Amino acid sequence: MEEHSLDYNQQSCQGKVWLLGAGPGDIGLLTCKAKEVLKRAEVVIFDALISTEILALMPECAEKINAGKRAGNHTLSQLEINQILLTKALEGKQVVRLKGGDPFVFGRGGEELELLVEHGIAFEVVPGVTSAVAVPAYAGIPVTHRSMTSSFHIITGHAMQGKESQIDYHSLVKMNATLIFLMGLSSLPSICEGLLQAGMDKNMPASVISYGTVARQKKVLASIDTLAEKTKQAGITAPAIIIVGFVCALSERYYWLETCPLGKKSVLVTRPADRISEMTKKLRFLGAQVIEMPLIRTERLKHNKKLKEVLKQISQIKEEVWLVFTSPSGIHIFFEQLKEWKLDLRKVFSSQIKIAVLGSGTKKELANYGFFADIMPKEYSAAALGDLLSKIWKEQKIYQKKLYIIRAKNGSKDLIKPLLKAGIVYEDIPLYETVFVENKLLAKKVKEMLLQGMLDFITFTSASIVRSFIKAMEFCEEEKDYLKNFYAVCIGEKTAEEAKKYGMDILISKKAEIDSMVEIIKEYRKKGEKNKKE
Repeated sequence: MEEHSLDYNQQSCQGKVWLLGAGPGDIGLLTCKAKEVLKRAEVVIFDALISTEILALMPECAEKINAGKRAGNHTLSQLEINQILLTKALEGKQVVRLKGGDPFVFGRGGEELELLVEHGIAFEVVPGVTSAVAVPAYAGIPVTHRSMTSSFHIITGHAMQGKESQIDYHSLVKMNATLIFLMGLSSLPSICEGLLQAGMDKNMPASVISYGTVARQKKVLASIDTLAEKTKQAGITAPAIIIVGFVCALSERYYWLETCPLGKKSVLVTRPADRISEMTKKLRFLGAQVIEMPLIRTERLKHNKKLKEVLKQISQIKEEVWLVFTSPSGIHIFFEQLKEWKLDLRKVFSSQIKIAVLGSGTKKELANYGFFADIMPKEYSAAALGDLLSKIWKEQKIYQKKLYIIRAKNGSKDLIKPLLKAGIVYEDIPLYETVFVENKLLAKKVKEMLLQGMLDFITFTSASIVRSFIKAMEFCEEEKDYLKNFYAVCIGEKTAEEAKKYGMDILISKKAEIDSMVEIIKEYRKKGEKNKKE
């Protein structure tokens, strides 16, 4: 129906609601439509079981409402959630109800639509991948197999408040099907007992899987008569699903998650939002759970008269001119500024222009604009670049060259110390500044993961990002020991020095490149890391 179409630019006084299935946790299982809807939301009402990596996708400007439900602990009642959806829609907002799994598979989606339909509120349902199928798959359990069973059945293991379970165990046993119980961990002993009393073979393979599809995933395999005891011994906690059937016996043969190079490993990526995707894609391709948490943002300096004057000078200089860039962000912002000012590259650059860059990332970004660096130090550090420039000046004995350093405001002094020592005249042109990015909800979730030992690696590409991380976490004194719960993967020595100040365990990439940072994580996984809990 047309009133339920995906119209983000709806201009009526009444808003619209999307019931959006977020899947079981792995962001790779979030549908394309779900991502598109979520990034345009003005209000997001989210469940407790939404993974941190998916919560990170919520728009910074959106109103975020926690509607989490855990056993015995409901942030909001179902009636309150229904009323919030209606109220926000009547305010003209584009509202997303973000639910784990699929909204219509024991997700109370039908209940949440009733009030909306009653008041004529436009809505859409965006199905999600249900944990009933995805979680077994990540544990190597196909819910159907032609030689074992031709059907599977999803049962809620959680009875309505004040009512007894209505599960017909005798009918379930007779079907000879794969049985999948959702939200049934607290009822596991009674579920196993009910199936046994209904005539199920005590040796029937069964499994309990918690935190399915994410790095924290844990699995217990047993027979139905020992499943409850083994699950208790393993310390399995909710959220978890229970699978009963012959297909569970295939788990050891078909289990694939840990065979991925970074399977069952979690990585927090802290680069600026406009630079984060490359590293994230590489890590996720290797099987890691990646949470994106940009901690700084680069902001171009407004009304940059100094840069404009320098560009005019450069276009008029006949002798050799050197431009120095220290980051990919600087390259991008520089060319975007030229575009905004409508400065033709042919009028700015001449054959006398030489370009120096700090590292391979900056070199690669420069090449994207059709320019190729003349020099780059072997060691990717500001001091090394300063030394290399000084060496060139001394060797050629031509001190009338013009040198312009185009970089962040308050850039590293290590670059200019060798220049001053060599008597080289330069101009330091501020192009942008780095600003701390505050996301309290995401910071809270990340801190919870860190305190629970759920983060294996955190990547840092600058000392300022390390400081921003510490600022975002707001550690009290007794929590600072948890900074050894992960490995700080640093892009270079300067970044590592900053991380060491806070007692972090350090891994330093061999080169100041994203690929090298990813490689060091892979290598460390292969060697086997020490158990920080011991």
